[in-house]
Amino acid sequence: MKSTDALKFKDIKDKDIKELQTLLKEKKLKLFELRLQLKTMQLTDFAQISVVRKEIARINTAISAKSVKREVQK
Repeated sequence: MKSTDALKFKDIKDKDIKELQTLLKEKKLKLFELRLQLKTMQLTDFAQISVVRKEIARINTAISAKSVKREVQK
């Protein structure tokens, strides 16, 4: 995975909460698979783990921003 493949916040912020939650599940599964590969000595690019962790953080930030925005509008 190259750094250009990583999700950018501007790509994430336009999605709704359902899409973000689905994407979050996919990324958490990907992180689990990477950690499993790391433990079984199959992972060659260790930087993938930190990339996926940062993507998860971006998604969580977008979800919390949208939920705060929704509460303010009520």
